[in-house]
Amino acid sequence: MRKPVALITGANGEIGHGLVDHLCGRDDLDLIAIDLNPFAPEIEHRLTAGLVGDIVDVSLLERLVSEYEIHEIYHLAALLSTRAEYTPARAHQVNVEGTLNLLQLAHDQAQWHGNPVKFLFPSSIAAYGFPDRATKAKHGRVSEIEYNFPTTMYGCNKLYCEHLGRYFTSHYRQLAADRTSTGVDFRALRFPGLISAISMPSGGTSDYAPEMIHAAARGEPYACFVDHEATLPFMAMPDGVKALIDFAAADASRLAQRVYNVTSFSRTAGEIRDRVLEDFPNADITFSPDPPRAAIVDSWPADVDDTPARNDWGWSPDYDAARAFDEYLVPKIREFYERGD
Repeated sequence: MRKPVALITGANGEIGHGLVDHLCGRDDLDLIAIDLNPFAPEIEHRLTAGLVGDIVDVSLLERLVSEYEIHEIYHLAALLSTRAEYTPARAHQVNVEGTLNLLQLAHDQAQWHGNPVKFLFPSSIAAYGFPDRATKAKHGRVSEIEYNFPTTMYGCNKLYCEHLGRYFTSHYRQLAADRTSTGVDFRALRFPGLISAISMPSGGTSDYAPEMIHAAARGEPYACFVDHEATLPFMAMPDGVKALIDFAAADASRLAQRVYNVTSFSRTAGEIRDRVLEDFPNADITFSPDPPRAAIVDSWPADVDDTPARNDWGWSPDYDAARAFDEYLVPKIREFYERGD
């Protein structure tokens, strides 16, 4: 018999590690994962199976369904914003076609075993697009349905995949005479900039915040690619993991929408620099804006309205800005470099 499992794509990232820590203790589902790179030893032993491969490889997905009965999918694999701008066709292939492959897999699995398949999708504030900083400042907090005009390939990919998820959940093959429910329970979170104390920044346009902290801890100068007034919402990485876990556990009957904003705190780049200097007073952090990258940051909201998530499924971050720096970022980053990792 096939084993009931949860599937994590892109499991080698920090969110993936956090999900593995949480999901591997469940009695109802085993855990399998896909990543482009070999799995870190600390998570590999917790997996029923870890497959090294590409989510656009249909034969890899066919291998999965021949051996396992998939009930949940946490689709973390993606080409991030900066790299996506250099390779937009590859970004579309990975971020859109890979997601489409997995949504079809979720549908096929639900039809086969007769149970809904939860599909958890990390989206992004990159799905938004303000025309300029003045409009962004005037508008303030944005809801999920405002200013959905992304200017980046990554943002376009994420927004389109949100719509694909809605389509598979509610409108799939709506003209078919034999139409039935797809069984896909798609749930997306629009994350702000995620700041990690463990994993290194890896190509996100909001990575100037963690780059400041890591450079300061290493004693290296850092020239920020936005100016000191650039503003984005942020979240400590443990809250990103928590949000996905809590959202996945929410009763479907309580969810009024398929896509939810989540956030924790908003800060200007200058405020982040000042906060870093409190703990690393000798840090050399300057501002040398790169106009194209800075324009992307200016197109993203300074803050998002996550009231629906708070009301519908009880979202609440554990880390505000003070706790994020005092209890998570600074002590863990210091420890990381003191160990010489």
